[in-house]
Amino acid sequence: MYRSFRYARLGLHILRGLLLTAALIPFLPEHRQTRIRQQWSRGMLEVLGIHLDVNEPYLHPGSLLVANHVSWVDVFVINACSPVAFVAKADIRDWPIFGWLARHHGTVFIRRESRRHARAIYQEIGLLLEAGKHVALFPEGTTTDGRELGNFHGALLQAAVETGAPVQPLAVSYRTPAGQLTTAPAYAGDTTLLESLRAILAEPRLIARVRIQPALSPRDYADRKQLTEATRAAVAAGLA
Repeated sequence: MYRSFRYARLGLHILRGLLLTAALIPFLPEHRQTRIRQQWSRGMLEVLGIHLDVNEPYLHPGSLLVANHVSWVDVFVINACSPVAFVAKADIRDWPIFGWLARHHGTVFIRRESRRHARAIYQEIGLLLEAGKHVALFPEGTTTDGRELGNFHGALLQAAVETGAPVQPLAVSYRTPAGQLTTAPAYAGDTTLLESLRAILAEPRLIARVRIQPALSPRDYADRKQLTEATRAAVAAGLA
């Protein structure tokens, strides 16, 4: 009975997001749009039974936020901290509901197999950063179960190299109320979105732990490779 109630709350919250996006968001100034996006993301976490634990240091305007990737919930966790434009794989555009929401909330979609398209994306990200907006990406290129950190692909950090924008490492992990690492929210391997959702709602309460590490300046590194290695090391330290 209780789990059915949680599913019903989730459905109503998603419906509210769809209605806000279709009927209200396009007519509001940008600062109101980002505020609503943050509030809706925090509401999403509440509905899922996820408490946000973030250390909240200062985020430099126009930062490239670089995070490890565990779950589809990561997007709401990061938006709950600070509204951002996400860089995502092009196939997410076609996801039911969440793909539509992503298209209407500033997500930058990239076709990884196209170098020409990637170059255009670097430029688009650079323009957003120069306008003082936050852009977030997951350089592992895939999700893990949260127990390990994959290799970082540094190509998308080129936008920060070219604009000099700060790179802000974020370490995201999911834990039980007792502080133990949990794989319940993981969306990795053969796990489906529905299976991941069921695992989350089967837990009475989860903690999304975000550790925002000190910003890195691209100018302090000889090349993009060194910047990528330093960013991964910072994320690993935050997870530890």
